[in-house]
Amino acid sequence: MEIRKVGVLGCGLMGSGIAQTAATAGFDVVVLEAEQRFIDKGFAGIEKSLAKFAEKGKLMEMAEAIRGRLKGTLKKEDLADCDIVIEAIIENVEEKKKMYAALDAIVKRDAIFASNTSSISITELAAATKRAERFIGLHFFNPVPLMQLVEVVRTITTAPEVFETAYAFAKKLGKTPVRTSDKTGFIVNRLLVPYILDAIRAYEEGVGSITDIDTAMKLGCGYPMGPFTLLDFVGLDTTYYITHVMFDEFKERRFASPALLKRLVMAGWYGKKSGKGFYDWTSGEPKPQDAALRGLVEKASGAAE
Repeated sequence: MEIRKVGVLGCGLMGSGIAQTAATAGFDVVVLEAEQRFIDKGFAGIEKSLAKFAEKGKLMEMAEAIRGRLKGTLKKEDLADCDIVIEAIIENVEEKKKMYAALDAIVKRDAIFASNTSSISITELAAATKRAERFIGLHFFNPVPLMQLVEVVRTITTAPEVFETAYAFAKKLGKTPVRTSDKTGFIVNRLLVPYILDAIRAYEEGVGSITDIDTAMKLGCGYPMGPFTLLDFVGLDTTYYITHVMFDEFKERRFASPALLKRLVMAGWYGKKSGKGFYDWTSGEPKPQDAALRGLVEKASGAAE
């Protein structure tokens, strides 16, 4: 099967990034959202991203063609003739299942359904459709136009030719795909999440300051950014949700949310997107929040909740 037209569910940070990447690779793309304002916001982000590439001397001549391949819609029916539909909506299993069930009767039978979820079982999502053999995971990384990796996730019901088609599609997007199975966290989060949570526990226990721990991991391990900077970019709320999914699966302390993470999320400190997380981003330059977090750290005492 040849993929020519791509459907994307959701025009948030990940959805708009996937749409931009697919359009840049030459595919016609239809992006479905619940409200026009979300499409407008997502497409404005795409324009900003294209402008940045243009400043670097890239994509200048291609920008207009990329825009021409992108279409936003509020109608599910506009995805009917898509060859692959990639879901990037809220990380809520019931909402995802409702969306797939609704689209199953609309999108042509030989189309592939894919989810960009970072933690939810692909098998469970596939079970909400009548095309489990044509269902895979395509886990992109943020920011999608820049990050090269895509985890291609196979379930026990995924047809071999569908998996290979999805793998080849990721390559056509200019990405580097890796093969993985439907185990919670896949490859990256299975290894990354315990590392991030251990960094929070180390901070709770007074091992070092936010800046010291970030600097140590950058210079000591060669990471491009430390765990707290990474947390603020990923989103503390997103990470907190993932911990619940992974702890529910494995029942191991290393996947449990530290008390400090829970309290920051409850306070609405989600990281860069909300202005505050482990760093204060409101001035544009990140400022470590050690003073503001000191009381919480003392109360948390390294306990996992």
